[in-house]
Order: sequence, then structure tokens, then C-alpha cells
Amino acid sequence: MSVNLASLDDWDIVVDAAAIPSEVYAAQEFCDHFERASNVSLPIVTSTERPDRHIFIGESPPMRQSRVGFEPAKMGDEDLRIVVRDRNIAIAGGRPRGTLYGVYTFLEDHLGVRFLTHDHTHVPPVGEWRAIGPIDQSYHPPLGFRWPFYGETNRNENFAARLRCNTVTRDQKLGGITSTILINHTFDHLVPTATYGRTHPEYYCLIDGKRRGDVEDPFGGKGNEPCLTNPDVLRIVTQSTLDEIKRHPECANVSVTQNDNDLNCRCEDCARLDDREGTPMGSLLTFVNAVADEVAAKHPDVKVGTLAYWYSRKAPRTIKPQDNVMIQLASIECSMFQPINDPDSKLNTDFCGDLEQWSRICSDISIWNYNTNFHNYLLPCPNLRIIESNIRFFVAHNARGIFMQAAGDALGAEFSDLRNYVMARLLWNPNLSGERLIDEFVSLHYASAAPPIRRYIDLVHDTVASNGIEKNCFASAAEHGIDPSVVKAGLKAFDEAARLADNADVRRRVEKASVCAYRAAIEDAWVWAKAHEEKLPGAAMPKRIAKRTRPHARRLFELCEAHGVTHWHEGYPLAEARDLLRKAYGLSEDESF
Repeated sequence: MSVNLASLDDWDIVVDAAAIPSEVYAAQEFCDHFERASNVSLPIVTSTERPDRHIFIGESPPMRQSRVGFEPAKMGDEDLRIVVRDRNIAIAGGRPRGTLYGVYTFLEDHLGVRFLTHDHTHVPPVGEWRAIGPIDQSYHPPLGFRWPFYGETNRNENFAARLRCNTVTRDQKLGGITSTILINHTFDHLVPTATYGRTHPEYYCLIDGKRRGDVEDPFGGKGNEPCLTNPDVLRIVTQSTLDEIKRHPECANVSVTQNDNDLNCRCEDCARLDDREGTPMGSLLTFVNAVADEVAAKHPDVKVGTLAYWYSRKAPRTIKPQDNVMIQLASIECSMFQPINDPDSKLNTDFCGDLEQWSRICSDISIWNYNTNFHNYLLPCPNLRIIESNIRFFVAHNARGIFMQAAGDALGAEFSDLRNYVMARLLWNPNLSGERLIDEFVSLHYASAAPPIRRYIDLVHDTVASNGIEKNCFASAAEHGIDPSVVKAGLKAFDEAARLADNADVRRRVEKASVCAYRAAIEDAWVWAKAHEEKLPGAAMPKRIAKRTRPHARRLFELCEAHGVTHWHEGYPLAEARDLLRKAYGLSEDESF
């Protein structure tokens, strides 16, 4: 028997009196969004007196005893089940996030709700007739670690939960975070140079015949690496790792891995291992396996994670990760403009070969994938089309978690709202269509102004595809296919979109999205300013560049201020870029662009 969602006036929402915070919040989220869709406010109760007309949220005795009852106690942390029949609805799942994620799944799948941005949720009206069911829907997310790394998510915890991003908040009301941490550079604090370097230079890498024990390191240890065949280093790192586990018993894994450099040790013992294995991962994985053995003896449920990154990306010939070792593979060398498994992309085929080799010898792989231009967060970056295929490829090769590195905590990066939405939806369900998600977001978020924006998105992607450009996450505008014709088309598209915007909210969204077009329009001025930075103030920008770009620079920084854009690129605040361009244009402090 189906249920008519337009006729629930006399229904209630049932949540257990002993429900955990995320289940209580899930009931409220259902109530609030259903009221927006139907203008009906359903009461939330803890007990029942009739056999039907209930929406059960989470596990409870009344739910288990009802016609839609089931037992969720043995379900995974985020597993969910939705049952609709006999004039009842049950939404429940594993703890702590299954029920909450079940509610969001129900709202999306059966009410058409779309959590587009932190301040824009699309809730279509139920209307006079909306029949659903009978339904018995279960879902187990294929990825246990999901992180679309944008400030729009990182700074809005409620929104992160709605997108089922399980890596942002420890708030129990929102389900908390996954117990799996991101594998990141750790040797700098596991065996710090500042502590041991001067007294024990033998603890550190041998480069060009010299131990780097006395290295002046402005990066807090990341400019150095340990010697991985030194037994004292193994002892120190093992103890530091065990101490880290004691400090964070809530974590299911711990990171033991290289720093962010290419300074792997070249001493005789390390080199012998690396030569034998055909990769510097030989000495690294031997070391990590040894640490993992000690961890297994004291903490058998804790995994030891290490990066396969840069020089260590290639799997070793004979050494295999211990059962309690997880590998996080990084794709920093790959082209962002072709699918990761494109056989015609040399940058990508090498990575795929490494991933396939790791997937044969390791059952616990995670991915660190790069999704933005780290040379400039605001330039058009034509890689939206590959997000779907990349995530599917990773999942097909044993990936249990994916970190989609983007603009981090920065706000207002190029199409950050659209990208965040597409990434989050695909991380939760890799079977969705990336193109349909792009269409959905653009049509719902930009509404009357959507057509020219969609055409512009297609233009920048078609341009880079037709030019056969391959480039990783550090690119100039030219390497993104941004030429004068694309700049002109972008300004025209957003001008048309602004005219089509039929209300203040749509106009504001169009303005934020248009930042990328204005940033592209001043590329000549920016390139000149960076090339002459040492001579500013003093050097004069060519008049032809200044005349053409200065109006666009004025508009760019107006938009950035209005929409809270924080960074020009990684580690470079917007204010610094603005100050440099002011000098390049020869402007005084009180003179506007």
C-alpha cells in the first residue's frame, strides 16, 4: 500500500525517548523540511497509541513492533533503511549517523529536496498528490571517509551533515565524524629535527653525502626526512605513534608518513632497500610495517596509514603492507582535465598503473585527489566533467575513503558551491550522474539566469578538451585554455545572466559565480604584476594592459568583498593580491581601482 505524502495531516513523528542526539535532530530535520514542503507541522512524540499513521525516526520499541519494524542495531555506522507500507514510514540506521543520513536520503529521494548550499535548500511543494511506496530501501555507502574540501562545507557544519560529509564536525547532534583520520605528513612531529637534529644527525636523511641534522627548517620539520633504516629512529617513531594513539583513542587509524618534500634518505642501507624494490616506498613501507607490528600488539583495532605520494607513489616489487596498514595514494601529478583512467593521458595512465598495483596488495586504500588550481583559486578550472568518472574509478579499485582536496577553508573559489555539491553527492553515491548533478544545481541555484551560465561552463570545458591540454593542479590561465575569446565569452555570459536574474537572491548567486570571469579578464595584469613584483612601486604597467584590465579589476574586488572571497590562491590571502595589483596599477592607498 502506497502512502500519499500530501495527506499526512493526522500523522506523527515517533522518536525514542532514549534516542541519541543525532536521531533527535533527524526527527526535527524531517519535521522542518516536511513543513516547508507541505505546510503541515507534524508533532514529534515518543510513544504510540494506534497501529498506523506514524513516521518512525530511528530505533524504538514502537518502531520494532510496528508493521514497518526492523532491527538496526547491527547495521554499520552510516547504513540506513527506509520502509514505507501499511500507512507507516520507518527511517532508521546504524549509529551514530545512519538514521540522520536516512532522513536526508528520504528527503532527497522521495520529496525532491536538494541541499544546494548552506543558505539555499530547494524544497519543492508536495502538492495535492504525492504517492510513494511500498518501499524497502537499504543503503550502505561505499566510502567510509568523504571530504569535499571547500570552505563552504568546512565552515557550515549543519550543511556538511546534510551533504553526508562525515569529516567536518564532532557535534553529536550532527552525527560526529568518522573515526578514520586523513593520512597526512607526520614525520616532522614524530621525530622532530629541532629535538634530535644537532645531537643525532644520523637520525636524518643523507643527501649529497651529508646528513641533514642541522638543517635550518622554516617549515617546522617538513624540510627534512628521517633515515628509515636507523633503529633508533624506528624506536622513537614507534613510541611517538603509540603515544598519539593514547591521546586519541577515538581514532581508528594513525598517520606514519613522509613529510612534504623529496628528501628521502639516500644512505647505503635505505638505498639498498629502495633499489631492490624499485621505489623509495621500499624503505618507507618496511619502516611503516615495523611500526605497525608494534601497534598491532598493543592496539589491534588501530590501522597505521602512510602516503603513497610523489617519490613513494609506486608500489614496491616484493614488500606488501601488513594487514593493519592502510595506503593513501595521492594523484598530484595527474592531469585534472582528463578522466583519471583516460588511456590517452600519460600523466594519468602512470597513476592508474600504480593504483592497480596497490589494489592487488592492499585491501585498505584511500585517495588524496586534487580538484583545484593551487596557483589561483578564482580562475576557471575546467574539470567538473571528470569528478564522476574519477570517484567511480577509485571506488572500483578498493578505495574506502576519498579526500577531494580543493580550496580548503577558503571561501568563494571558482564555482565552489557547484563543485562542492557535485563532489559531495558523488562521494555519497558514486552511481549518480555528474552531468545531471551539474544541470540540477545550475538550474535550481541560478534559476532564470541558468542558461548562459551553463553555456559558459560547457565552453571552458569544451575549449580545454579541443586543445588536448593536460595539466595538473598548478596551472596558468593559458594552461586552462583561457584565451581572449574565452574571457570575452565569460564576461558576456555573466552580463546576460545578471540581466536574466529575476530576484535579489538569484542576482547575488550570479554575482558570486561571475568572480571567475573577472579574474580571467585581468590575467595579463596579474602576470605582469608578478613578473615585476620586485620593482613595485616604480615600474609602470603597459598602458594597453592597464586600460583593458583595470575596470575588470575594480569589479573583481568589489565582488570578492561582497561575497566573502578570502584567498587568491593557497596560502595567499585576497588582500595581498589586491595590494600587489594596486601597486602595479600605480594607485595610491586612497585611490580606487
